[in-house]
Amino acid sequence: MSDLPPDARRLREILRYLDGLDVDNQTLLTYLKVQRAAVEKALAEAESAEPGRPEDGRQAPGGKPSSRPPGAVIPTAPRDPRRPGKPYKLERRKTSDGPVPTAVHTADCHMAGELTHAVNAMEARLALTDSGLPACRFCRPDLELGIDQD
Repeated sequence: MSDLPPDARRLREILRYLDGLDVDNQTLLTYLKVQRAAVEKALAEAESAEPGRPEDGRQAPGGKPSSRPPGAVIPTAPRDPRRPGKPYKLERRKTSDGPVPTAVHTADCHMAGELTHAVNAMEARLALTDSGLPACRFCRPDLELGIDQD
């Protein structure tokens, strides 16, 4: 970074931002380690239940390949570690009367605009059903919530 500002106030703000990124990355790293341990445990259980399968994971001759070991944990990215109870967000648009909700997204959707409001699952369901807001076509919170808007 050669284009750093010369004043201490902005440099401190940059450090604060970088520290926040470090904390977020450590949280994600911890989550991934826990998920990896769960997958390794499930894999060990699955391999011990399949007597014709060698230790290295290759298929035994004449055996059928399985699509997924039984009991395997499928790792998923955490929604938003800073808002664990708010897995959805309402995209809003500025109007002369104030912000107006325009769509529902999952918390990790990058298609939402800059003006959003975090909501829980119940509030997201109400926005999709009672308020008639459309669901994002990319993250599909309606399917995640069990509501089919098509």
